[in-house]
Amino acid sequence: MKRNIINKLILSSLFLGFMSCTGNYMDINSNPYEPDDLSPDDYALGSAMSGMASTVIASDVNTAQFTDCLLGGPLGGYFADSNSGWSNTISNFDAKNDWTRVFLISDKIIATLYSNLNAIKIVSDNTHNPVPYAIAQIMKVAAMSRVTDAYGAIPYSKIGEDGKITTPYDSQEEVYNKFFEELNHSIGVLNEHPNDRLTASADYIYQGDVKKWIRFANSLKLRLAIRIANVDKVTAQKMAEEAVDPKNGGVIEQNTDNAAWSYFSGSVNNPIYVAKEYNHVSAHEKDNSACLTGGDTHAAADIICYMNGYEDARREKYFVKSEWKGYEYVGLRRGIIIPVLETTGHKYSGINIKPNDPLYWMNAAEVAFLRAEAAAVYNFNMGGEAGEFYNTGIRLSFEQWGADGAEEYLNNETLRPETYVDPDGKNSYDRDLSRITVKWDNAASPEEKQERIIIQKWIANWQLGNEAWADYRRTGYPHLIPATAAGNKSGGIVDSERGARRIPYPASEYGDNPVNINYAVTTYLGGRDDMGRDLWWAKKTK
Repeated sequence: MKRNIINKLILSSLFLGFMSCTGNYMDINSNPYEPDDLSPDDYALGSAMSGMASTVIASDVNTAQFTDCLLGGPLGGYFADSNSGWSNTISNFDAKNDWTRVFLISDKIIATLYSNLNAIKIVSDNTHNPVPYAIAQIMKVAAMSRVTDAYGAIPYSKIGEDGKITTPYDSQEEVYNKFFEELNHSIGVLNEHPNDRLTASADYIYQGDVKKWIRFANSLKLRLAIRIANVDKVTAQKMAEEAVDPKNGGVIEQNTDNAAWSYFSGSVNNPIYVAKEYNHVSAHEKDNSACLTGGDTHAAADIICYMNGYEDARREKYFVKSEWKGYEYVGLRRGIIIPVLETTGHKYSGINIKPNDPLYWMNAAEVAFLRAEAAAVYNFNMGGEAGEFYNTGIRLSFEQWGADGAEEYLNNETLRPETYVDPDGKNSYDRDLSRITVKWDNAASPEEKQERIIIQKWIANWQLGNEAWADYRRTGYPHLIPATAAGNKSGGIVDSERGARRIPYPASEYGDNPVNINYAVTTYLGGRDDMGRDLWWAKKTK
């Protein structure tokens, strides 16, 4: 028996080559894509579940480089581009279509997601076991939430509907409502089977532990609920309060429950590690000494300025020390004319990530900060006080990264982020990034509480750049160093202070799916498919 995965799913492969990056990408609106049926055994399930997991944060290096190293990482204030050969970048707001289309067109995301989702459904149906498919649906929401948060309206609920070759776009509000529907269904199914287990070889996230999947699903539901709190507070409150209700299985509260894809070992390396090492400078030009900071991607000035100012003990866990004399940790400013890597760029702090480190999807600290914000800013019932959730988030993050001094850190009420001094003398930024200190202040305004929470959540979510970018667009926090005048190449489309608000749709959609893409742009973006338009959830309308 054959089953169509996504009826009439696009399969027009495009060659994408730029500098070190190569890969095959596909339009979601072309030809049928049908894999062979998989039999319901452990091998088949394991293969399909790993395939699903690889779509949340792509295990494919080329795909992950674009979605996380070059998109979410820089726009979220974590990473900075350090390859001077790049003349058109996302952080310069003038990226080529090859850079911005990947979330929608990479065959490692949507095509891989739906083909494996269908395979898992076959296994679930044939074994009369709904658990694998419920887990797969959770992973689908985790993966596709990153896609909609990059573009806005996307094809989602109608993918493959009635064998259509072209796919209508759902509004972002419709997409989020569908996310909640799918998460609620999966949570319900798993709560009916809490003691079931998948074979460990089928699950590199939780080793088959269904209760942990329930906690992740509720935590993801909480994340998405807070995302929409400014535009649909009623739905946000309902979803958030359901998510933390213990009778629904609870949320992630301990680092042992962190959602992380621990798939990498031996020659199979973490894709972020591989991508940031592209064009690695093996030896300094002047003295031939070893260079340890990496290649195409270095640590951003933004996060290091905050962490330097707070004297944050997690710095040694996050960053490789700089090679600038007199600067232990110093980042490279984003949105600039990129300096030459071999002579200057390599001197800035690198990203401390190992080849076999897991890819983190969500951590306990983030969940604690979500609960803190929900309680402090939106007055949702989170089952506790905002200040306690905030302090718990800091403690959990220090524990996750193996850093000491959490209690001293969270009680500091004097230290503030430092201003950015560029050791190269070309891209310094002398304005205060924030006057916010670390210690919780219960008497502060909701705005100040939100800024304090988001800053610490941002620091704790290190490497989750797309999540950081979403928070920045939603709240305006943390304050990030803007692009320089020369570095903002958008021609006035993107405000340097606010940064990119989204990325444009793939150019191929205008040829392959013109009616639907033009409707989406006209209806949901006011006729402008560019990086300066706010997404639905970034507006305060309700």
